Amino acid sequence: MNARDRDAEGRARSARPRDGLGRPLAYGAPGVERQPEGVARTPEETVREAQRLLDAGMPFHAHEVFEDAWKTGPPGEAPLWKALAQLAVGLTHSARGNTVGGARLLRRGADALAGWEAGRAHGIDVAGLVRWAGELAHRVAAGERVDAAAEAPRLR
Repeated sequence: MNARDRDAEGRARSARPRDGLGRPLAYGAPGVERQPEGVARTPEETVREAQRLLDAGMPFHAHEVFEDAWKTGPPGEAPLWKALAQLAVGLTHSARGNTVGGARLLRRGADALAGWEAGRAHGIDVAGLVRWAGELAHRVAAGERVDAAAEAPRLR
């Protein structure tokens, strides 16, 4: 392919297909459909789509949904969506076998999320997610193998 792939707006963006954990595959290999970028969703749509992707074992793609919410939503909510994106990326790295990075991102996301009150978090189970991330980070740091679909958290 090209030395540097570009999207329709001319920005650098790899055209290589990706697997369910977001790992690049060889050009021409079958991959999973990528999440479109820059989609403005309501908080309800964001949570629903991210949960669907998490349940399907695709936390990398769920992270992209959360990233859209933090970039297109109200600035005051950006830390909430960024924390959720960190949890999704933590699960991604954990499922890829990156124990250090996975545990670190799970803890970082949990710490950032812990400051959110349930009433301001669009019905997201903040306490449950913080608990889930802490427990998973501990297991990942201990070397336990992680299946992304089996470990998918419940957002609500």
